[in-house]
Amino acid sequence: MEGTNPVNKKLAVALSGGAVLVLALSGCSGDDSNEKLDAWAKQVCDAVQPQAKKIAAANSAIQKETSDSSTPEEVQTTDAQAFQDMSDAYKAIGAAVNKAGAPDVENGEKKQQDAVKELNGIASSYASLKKQVDDLDTKDQAKFADGLKDIATELDKLSQSGSDALTALEEGEVGQAMARQETCKSATSTPSATQG
Repeated sequence: MEGTNPVNKKLAVALSGGAVLVLALSGCSGDDSNEKLDAWAKQVCDAVQPQAKKIAAANSAIQKETSDSSTPEEVQTTDAQAFQDMSDAYKAIGAAVNKAGAPDVENGEKKQQDAVKELNGIASSYASLKKQVDDLDTKDQAKFADGLKDIATELDKLSQSGSDALTALEEGEVGQAMARQETCKSATSTPSATQG
């Protein structure tokens, strides 16, 4: 039965939307250097890069598991691991932003705290999606497909909501400082291949 395939594709599409969140951490290029801010951006970007790779790899794993030949068990194992990895990655990015302290800009502390809260929230959402995948009934194809559909819907919501605090964090000088960091540039270049 090929019941899971279209749903799985939907899951992959929804997931690539969610992965975009961390890729927002590129900002746009600017030249006005601020040493304090650059040091802050370097610390965050260096921590983000391996996590962005982890998220991209989890995204790819789910997309690979969208073939007709994948069994529900295979899909469940892959998706659960991917959601766990993404949860860990967002948590690690939140910890990195927290550790870096407030960026040296107006309202820096509020921006930093909001971003940490949001990143931790995203991590929790992926953790609960992992639990949902773990609880799916792989013996019943129709039920399994329905369960995946619900998870894809949750992912859609997750990818659309919640990048506000990150966007706020990266406005103006902070975004420019981050864009100057090699690690932020490379963190954004790889996963673009998963779009579309």
